[in-house]
Amino acid sequence: MELVTTIIPVYNRAAMLREAVESVVAQTYRPIEIIIVDDGSTDDTGAAADALVREHAPFVRALHVEHGGPGPAREAARRVAQGDFVQHLDSDDVLLPRKFELQVAALRNAPECGAAYGWTRLRHADGRVEPAPWKRSGERIETMFPSMLTQRWWDTPTPLYRRSVIDAAGPWSTLSAEEDWEYDCRIAALGVRLAYVPEWVCEVREHAAARASGHATPAALRNRAAAHLSMLDSARRAGLDPASPEMQFFARELFHLGRQCGTAGLADESRALIDAARSISQARDIRVYQRVARVIGWRNAGRMAALRDRLRG
Repeated sequence: MELVTTIIPVYNRAAMLREAVESVVAQTYRPIEIIIVDDGSTDDTGAAADALVREHAPFVRALHVEHGGPGPAREAARRVAQGDFVQHLDSDDVLLPRKFELQVAALRNAPECGAAYGWTRLRHADGRVEPAPWKRSGERIETMFPSMLTQRWWDTPTPLYRRSVIDAAGPWSTLSAEEDWEYDCRIAALGVRLAYVPEWVCEVREHAAARASGHATPAALRNRAAAHLSMLDSARRAGLDPASPEMQFFARELFHLGRQCGTAGLADESRALIDAARSISQARDIRVYQRVARVIGWRNAGRMAALRDRLRG
């Protein structure tokens, strides 16, 4: 039987960590290993991780690293993981008991596939559960590209990867925002085919505690800009047609993010994103914006566009 490794980065989230780990221990499939990476927590999370190691030996081990965000934490675990399959799990989500059983079987039956996915359940902070599979996890999709370029249509715990795919994708980045989407796009560039499991396999949960990314701060915008430019590189390596609907959609994403960066005073990031959008799109508004920004400056162009949007609203 092939070993499944689950990688769980965690930062200041002791109670939720226990639920995440116990959802993996409860899997009907064996053998498993769980690698908790305490990302420099400042509360009792490190001690909680060590307690889980003692409780669930020999399945669980813990690494303690300096705080660097989820990407470097996952990378620390990737380097020591022993599994034939790799599962990523955020510390605030849980796996359903038959996930590994179902998805390992799907990959055994489809040796041409590099990842298996199934239905993801969304639980709201008030306890309400969405009745339908979340995002596009309820659809049969053959390959990650081109659809992964328009949105990250699954969540971190949804797929189970073959270890060979993880190795081919290479190390996680140091990005602190959209690092998971950027990583998925690097995997997508490998031409990975997907095995679909039409069953509930995991649950993602909304809660009051802040997540690691998603804020429109200058630091987050810098990371999002780097992630988007990397995703475009992945799409080009995959040979996606610039005229395809997915690439044209992504051009608009680059354009809007470039304007946000300009408004935030991130001139270099704004220039790189708008130029990237222009390289795959002939849209008039992108052409005009690029010309204006080259004259009045990327920061001024972003702020002028934001003011115009507010006046229109």
